[in-house]
Amino acid sequence: MTAPTPNASLVPQPGHLYVVATPIGNLADLTERARAILGAVDVVACEDTRTTGTMLNRLGLHRELTPYHEHNEAEAADRLADLVASGKSVAVVSDAGTPGLSDPGFRVVRACRRRRLPVVPVPGACAVVSVLSAAGLPTNGFLFAGFLPPKSSARLGFLEKYRDFDYTLALYESCHRIEKFADEIVEVLGADRVVCIAKEVTKVHETFLVGLAGDVRARLSAQSLKGEFVVLIAPRDFVP
Repeated sequence: MTAPTPNASLVPQPGHLYVVATPIGNLADLTERARAILGAVDVVACEDTRTTGTMLNRLGLHRELTPYHEHNEAEAADRLADLVASGKSVAVVSDAGTPGLSDPGFRVVRACRRRRLPVVPVPGACAVVSVLSAAGLPTNGFLFAGFLPPKSSARLGFLEKYRDFDYTLALYESCHRIEKFADEIVEVLGADRVVCIAKEVTKVHETFLVGLAGDVRARLSAQSLKGEFVVLIAPRDFVP
């Protein structure tokens, strides 16, 4: 009997950068391809070697880890591109989700693209996409703005600028500012604007608060504010 042909996409190639999505809470969401790539590349570049090391240990994988985070990203991007150029296979991951989306990743991808080095996406979990898929707000188009600036004036300015935007606004927010941001949404866009505030997505205490902004703000006060939040704001005329 002829042995089955290995799936080439599961085998990292020399001189390639792999942008690998990792789970945002539930380890079972790691794809077969991501697991195979992470288990075989020469180097895994990660935000926190402890976080990624723990994940890999739970999977029974042991690879060389190198830090790649917001504080060393400019220097590390060129160093990682050098590794790829020398023929090494390198995977870049964030602590959770898809690298480059409000997480480190953009600069090393840019460095490799500038040198015409192969960059391969290994897709998987993404918090904003997960919430968009399950919130019930319009998804025919959306603007992802990541984390807004910490100053209230900047957030108010953003909301005012996009008050009449035709598509859903998608943002991340921290536990320290989520209540204040919910207040600002009501202040600028009105209590009747449809929103979704989600937290702990894919985890045991996953929560979706969907409805009119004033009601969602009130319900938010009764919730634990642990973790990071995804906030969706529907277009002005949307009716749930």
